[in-house]
Amino acid sequence: MVKICCIGAGYVGGPTMAVIALKCPAIDVVVVDISVARIAAWNSDQLPIYEPGLDDVVKQCRGRNLFFSTDIEKHVHEADIIFVSVNTPTKTRGLGAGKAADLTYWESAARMIADVAKSDKIVVEKSTVPVKTAEAIEKILTHNSKGIRYQILSNPEFLAEGTAIQDLFNPDRVLIGGRETPEGRKAVQALKQVYANWVPEDRILTTNLWSAELSKLAANAFLAQRISSVNAISALCEATGANVAEVAYAVGKDSRIGPKFLNASVGFGGSCFQKDILNLVYICECNGLPEVANYWKQVIKINDYQKSRFVNRVVSSMFNTVAGKKIAVLGFAFKKDTGDTRETPAIDVCKGLLGDKAKISIYDPQVTEDQIQRDLAMNKFDWDHPVHLQPMSPTAVKAVSVTWDAYEATKGAHGVCILTEWDEFRKLDYAKIYQSMQKPAFIFDGRNVVDPEELREIGFIVYSIGKPLDPWLKDMPAVV
Repeated sequence: MVKICCIGAGYVGGPTMAVIALKCPAIDVVVVDISVARIAAWNSDQLPIYEPGLDDVVKQCRGRNLFFSTDIEKHVHEADIIFVSVNTPTKTRGLGAGKAADLTYWESAARMIADVAKSDKIVVEKSTVPVKTAEAIEKILTHNSKGIRYQILSNPEFLAEGTAIQDLFNPDRVLIGGRETPEGRKAVQALKQVYANWVPEDRILTTNLWSAELSKLAANAFLAQRISSVNAISALCEATGANVAEVAYAVGKDSRIGPKFLNASVGFGGSCFQKDILNLVYICECNGLPEVANYWKQVIKINDYQKSRFVNRVVSSMFNTVAGKKIAVLGFAFKKDTGDTRETPAIDVCKGLLGDKAKISIYDPQVTEDQIQRDLAMNKFDWDHPVHLQPMSPTAVKAVSVTWDAYEATKGAHGVCILTEWDEFRKLDYAKIYQSMQKPAFIFDGRNVVDPEELREIGFIVYSIGKPLDPWLKDMPAVV
């Protein structure tokens, strides 16, 4: 009987372990975390994360061969395979601040494993970590080994939030990196057997440790690069009268390019893209490759440019001031079908509008008011540290209100910003919204979810990213 323990009960650890438990009834799976509140939520009917299909999986296995616990040492001691999926935030101070990954949580997990282990263990990196982390972990474990043998594997996750359960059921690939030694190969084989319970053999790729670690960073960098590429083109479309949706469709019809990740938007978000690219940049700089580092930096620069461009469009359209005006923000999560707000473009857009003294009313079907206020009060990169270490501003942003209804958010507003592509925003009664707004009524569609022509017929002045500009916007500068 194989026993698996996963340290870290977040967006990666929770769903991944739940699916392993479901697909491998003969394996005992325990997810451990120092957060008592988080483990209590995993053991309740209200799970701590929203992910379509996750509830069903957890309910089927919990108490049978899936357990959630705060007794970390006991379960690490008993496990054969230990997954580590703790946070690896971007460093905020010291060497590599703003780029390098902070491995504090990782290191303390490794030291704890070394303290409590009494038998040989396979330790699996599941968090996004910089290349060569495995080597550092290996050193900590072997220097504290007391005769116990450890094998380190890299098994990066490639989940997309909103479709994580489907991604786990039917992955494009499972990547396992290990040492090219007899013991290393044996450890790779052991983990491969777990996945082989439901993943076809040809989709389980085995590589050396460094290739596995770098593949994860590279995959995210390529995806983010596509988004920045289409967003760069969207700015040119607005300047020339082209339509970015038509351009992206034509480009995506080339089978070498393909249609995915070509939707122009207010910018990418999520916990990985920016963090992984910054990490990649830092690794390149450390290895004496400044040209490569600058190439990838540009992906983030375009993303930041896109967000500030959007804020400039809003302010310049409204007679160059939004001071004291109510602006409705529809959507705060970084994409639909998730409640995750990490690095969401909505934070920068809201901060930009608040900087111009706007009053903001926010509606998102999955994000709580507490989370929104916390996000708007935080400094860059703070979100990736445990909640008790995050600064809470005593004067939570007064100019922000959060509602539970799109019509309430837009009532009396001068403008509406659509920042998440929730399906329900396509179906709203915009004529009703128009009636309740101040005139002229503006809609700034940061996700291209509405039909600009239909809304113009109702009477709105509409800005859609990368679409031909409303006559009203024609003479306004795109960037102040």
